[in-house]
Amino acid sequence: MRTTRSLLAVAGAAAALAVATSSPASADGAVLTTGGAGGTAVAVGDVLNASLASGTTATLYSSATGTSGVSCTSSTFTATVTDNPAAPGTATESLTGHSFDSSSCTSNVTGVLGVSSITVDNLPYTTTVASDGTVTVTPAAGSTIQTTVKLRTLLGTITCVYQAPSLTGAASNADNSIAFTSQHFTKTSGSSLCFANGYFTAKYAPVTDTSQAGSPVVSVN
Repeated sequence: MRTTRSLLAVAGAAAALAVATSSPASADGAVLTTGGAGGTAVAVGDVLNASLASGTTATLYSSATGTSGVSCTSSTFTATVTDNPAAPGTATESLTGHSFDSSSCTSNVTGVLGVSSITVDNLPYTTTVASDGTVTVTPAAGSTIQTTVKLRTLLGTITCVYQAPSLTGAASNADNSIAFTSQHFTKTSGSSLCFANGYFTAKYAPVTDTSQAGSPVVSVN
């Protein structure tokens, strides 16, 4: 009887090993996937991209509840996946590009005629995406998240520099988006026409994996 049990145990272990080795380790359970939640894992090194969600704007307003500041209808980010562990967990990306098309930007600040440029400085930033959808953007050690806004005025172009220690957003599988709401920046240099505080709001969707054929949308698990 003991021999029979031992043989059954060995057979069971062998069957389990066969199942484990035949299952694609990268296809299920990763934090970032394509093909829907629980789909194929996004590979480390893949490049993710997203523009503003259709019909939305990116804004940098002077207060969290106000409407005075700068608004853009065209903005894009690019990030490279550096770690994509099993879920639940936290995936890591390197945010290598974040741009705003100045031709799509306007300002309603008194004395400002238009927007010359908006530049995101000190890239790359580290971006983490947790299984609960929390997105955190942080700069390199000893650096800061910084945005330089150049505005046209009657007296010429002025430069406004805004900084933040980090940004927090939210990812949603409903539309494969990442959204930031009223993220606080503080003016570190600029004329009196530069508002003292900036509150950044934007929604990017859909986030796609441009390294894969067809650029499939990315889900968070």
